[in-house]
Parts: sequence; C-alpha cells; structure tokens
Amino acid sequence: MTEELISQEKFEELTKELEELHTKRRKEVAEQLEYARSLGDLSENAEYQEAREMQAAVEERVQKLEAILKNAKIVRGVKGDTVGMGTTVSVQNLNGDDKHTYTIVGAEEADLFAGKISYHSPLGSALMGKKKGDEFSFHTPKGAQKYKILKVE
Repeated sequence: MTEELISQEKFEELTKELEELHTKRRKEVAEQLEYARSLGDLSENAEYQEAREMQAAVEERVQKLEAILKNAKIVRGVKGDTVGMGTTVSVQNLNGDDKHTYTIVGAEEADLFAGKISYHSPLGSALMGKKKGDEFSFHTPKGAQKYKILKVE
C-alpha cells in the first residue's frame, strides 16, 4: 500500500475504531463463537457459521485499518489559492450549468453526499494544483468532462 494522505481528525477516528475492534469487538466475537460451539454439531450450526463470518469481517477491517494507519501521512488543510488536500473548491461544469462545491480529502474521508471528494478520484486528482479561473478536463466513463474553477478556499 502506498502513502495515504489523511487529516489528523480522521487519523484519530480510525485509531479509535481500531482500538475498539481490538478490545471489545474481538472479545464479543470470541464469546459468540464459544457459545455457538457449545450448541453442538458445527457442520449444521448456523450460529457458528454466522459467528465465523463476523470474525472474518472484523479481522478484515482490522487489517485494513492497520495498513491505512501504517501508511498514513497526516496533512493539515492548506489555505491559499491553489487546490490541495483540505481545500474547498467551487467548480462549474462547462458542458452544462452545473456548479458544485467540494472539499478535497483522503480516500477514507470521501463522502460525495457531504461534498467531500478524494484526491484519488478522477475529479479530485484533476483539481490538485489548479487555481481559481483555471479550466481543465478529465476522463470519466461518460467521456471527457470540462470544468472551470470558480473559487478556492
């Protein structure tokens, strides 16, 4: 995994989630597995199968969080006239009249409904390093998109 840019707040949130998984969630799953084993035949035991699936999901999330945190580079939002991590940018689609405002964030923080796009996304990566007034294009599954930057905060 390559270096992942992340805010201090998100780093702390993911660290807390990992701690919760290590201390509480793993214990709960182990107790569920123990209970399911006590019910008898494991080959036809739905509770046991469900507990094993839950255990796999918890362990997968633990591994993902550990990898993210290990490779995280904490960045502070830079205010200025250039688009970067943490900046808020207003853009207009030149193929239409659509105007949108986005905040550039790391992949783990992305939430399109909240107006947060990842710097890894096609639009996010195209915005990086641009300034107010710049026009740019990028490719999507629907074809090339042209945008203009209206404001950088």
